[in-house]
Amino acid sequence: MTFEFATAGRILFGAGILDQVGTYATELGSRVLVVGGSTPARIEPLLTRLADRQLAVGTCSVGGEPTVASVLEGTEQARGFEADLVIGMGGGSAIDAAKAIAALLANPGDPFDYLEVIGRGRPLANPAAPLIAIPTTAGTGAEVTRNAVLAAPEQGVKVSLRHRSMLPAIALVDPVLTYSMPPAVTASTGLDALTQCLEPFVSHLATPLTDGFCREGMRRAARSLRRAFHTGSDVGARRDMALTSLCGGLALANAKLGAVHGFAAPIGGMFEAPHGAVCARLLPYVMEANVRALQERAPDAPALARYREVAAILTGDAAAEVTAGVAWIQALGDELAVPGLADYGITRSHVAPIVDEARRASSMQGNPISLTEAELTALLTQAL
Repeated sequence: MTFEFATAGRILFGAGILDQVGTYATELGSRVLVVGGSTPARIEPLLTRLADRQLAVGTCSVGGEPTVASVLEGTEQARGFEADLVIGMGGGSAIDAAKAIAALLANPGDPFDYLEVIGRGRPLANPAAPLIAIPTTAGTGAEVTRNAVLAAPEQGVKVSLRHRSMLPAIALVDPVLTYSMPPAVTASTGLDALTQCLEPFVSHLATPLTDGFCREGMRRAARSLRRAFHTGSDVGARRDMALTSLCGGLALANAKLGAVHGFAAPIGGMFEAPHGAVCARLLPYVMEANVRALQERAPDAPALARYREVAAILTGDAAAEVTAGVAWIQALGDELAVPGLADYGITRSHVAPIVDEARRASSMQGNPISLTEAELTALLTQAL
C-alpha cells in the first residue's frame, strides 16, 4: 500500500474562530490582499479584525466563478499593492480566486504557462504566496485543496491551476459564517459537499485515511443537510455541514472524484450553471449508472460493497441495498428543490459535446469504473 496525504498547513475549526484571524495573519505577512465574492459586506468582519492588528489591507472582489482574466486582474492588483499575504473569504469561487492569485503573485509569466488542458501545464517555478482560506459556505472544501478551478470563457471550459504549494497555509473554518446562507445555496453547496465525500469513497484511488473522512462526512450530511435547509438557524446542523465540506475537501484532494465532477467541469465552462447545483442534480444518476456498470462488468469490484456501505450510512439501515442509497439521494434532491439541468439552458443538442468533453476530464480518472459513451449520454439525458 502506497499513498500520499497532503493538506493545509493548519486547519482551525470552531464557532467564532474568525476572531483569531488577526493573530494568524500577522505571523504570515504585513500587507494583505483580501479576496472576496460579489457582496463586499461579507468580508467586513474580516477587515475589522485585520485593522485591529494594524495590518495594511487591500481588497479584491470576484463576482461569480473566477475566470483567467479576473484572476490576472487580481494578481496585478496584488502586485501593485505589494501584498505578501492573500486571504480568500467566501464560497469556493472566492477561495479558488485567492489561491490562483497567491500562486501567480509569486511567479512570473502568463497564467497559461501553468494552466492544465488549455495551457502549458508547467509547475510553478516558485512556491505560492502565503494564503489563509476562510469559507463562508459549506460545500467545496476549497480551503484544503491544492488547485484553483478557473473558467476560460473563450475556450468554453473550466481548468485548474494546480501545485502542492497552493495548499493554504491556514484553513480557518468558522461555522458561524454559514448561518446566513439561504436555503437554495444551503442545498446546492451541501449536496456538493456530500458528493465530495461519496465520490472519493468509491474511487479506485481511495485510501484508509480518506475513507475515514468520507464516512464521517456522509454521516453528518445524512443527519443534518435537511435540517440546515429547513432551519438555517440550527447551529448543530450548520456545524455538521461545515465539517462535511471540510471532510470532502480533505478526501478529494487525496483520492480524486468521479463522473459527477467529470461532467460538472465542462458544464460549468459552457453554461452559467452553479457548480453545486449541477453536482446535486447529477449525483443520483451517476450513482445508478456506476452501480449498473459494476454489476454488469465488474461484479466482484470493491466499489459495489462501498456503494452498499454508502446506502447504509445514508439511510441508517445497516441492511440497505445499493438501490436504497440511490433512492435516498433522489428523494433528498427532490425535497431540496434541486433543479434539472434544463433550467440552465442545457438541451438534448448539448448532450453529445458535453459527454465528449467530460470523457477527457481529470475527475473521470477517479470513477470506480469506466463508463461508456452510451452510459454517459443516458445519465446526462436523465438529468436534464
